[in-house]
Amino acid sequence: MVMISALLVQVCQMALVVLLAPLLTGLIRKVKARLLRRQGPSLIQPYRDLLRLFRKEAVVAENASWLFRVAPYLIFASTWVAAAVIPTFATGLIFSWTADLIAIIALLGSARFFLALAGMDVGTSFGGIGSSREAMIATLAEPSMLLIIFALALVAGSTQLSTIAAFMSSPAVGLRVSLAIALVALVMVAIAENARIPVDNPATHLELTMVHEAMVLEYSGRHLAMIELAASLKLLLYISMIACIFVPWKLSAAEAGPAAFLTGFIAYLAKLAIAGALLALFETSVAKMRVFRVPEFLGAALMLALLATLLRFVSRSL
Repeated sequence: MVMISALLVQVCQMALVVLLAPLLTGLIRKVKARLLRRQGPSLIQPYRDLLRLFRKEAVVAENASWLFRVAPYLIFASTWVAAAVIPTFATGLIFSWTADLIAIIALLGSARFFLALAGMDVGTSFGGIGSSREAMIATLAEPSMLLIIFALALVAGSTQLSTIAAFMSSPAVGLRVSLAIALVALVMVAIAENARIPVDNPATHLELTMVHEAMVLEYSGRHLAMIELAASLKLLLYISMIACIFVPWKLSAAEAGPAAFLTGFIAYLAKLAIAGALLALFETSVAKMRVFRVPEFLGAALMLALLATLLRFVSRSL
């Protein structure tokens, strides 16, 4: 009976991230429209768009290989698994031992790898440009993430998210400059990884500035729906990761009752809403930078992550 209830809670979390990902995207679009004094689309518009794409027939180029057809499902599966193991409303779930930060980054790296290959598979110029830009971003984003993970591991003594969340919610964490620097670096990496302003504009279709959109121009129908859902999942994943590490309030234990789970779920919804509103406010306050300035942006994140790691080494040696 205990095993069945634990599996049920884990399945609920896996379904939760898929159901909330489009809603988070709709919230960001709605808040951005309101800040620009426009009506904006409905909160459930992303669900309508996904349903419409799933109903459409997928048009595939004649020279597309099997990889082009399989890549959307691999991208979605990798991103879903990575997002589903991150503690959202509870820690210590039955699959929480797999929620290792290094494993999550590896899953996201594999999804990026298949997306870049799919962008180059058909042989269009826009797909090649988008894939090359994605590879450029990855060369700086992934080392930054690894340094951030090392800094967190030096503080909490583990790369497992449930352990980190338990430590960060305890009084032992205190006020640490290294954690503040790591948070800034993680936010910068999250913006770049999700192709948000100022790195990329997810609403644009200008070929000279696209990164993510350039790789998926040849997709349509259910294939495009899977990629769009994976993109929403990736955004929710990074927000959930930041909330789990730096704002682990109201995360209930696995052995807690339904009341604690409900409290954690409400707190998680509040965290997503606040993060989405802050992201919308940030994107309406800054302008998109040129593509060739993106390495400077990610280079700053890399230096901040390195500084956080060095500060932890110095504090441990004193």
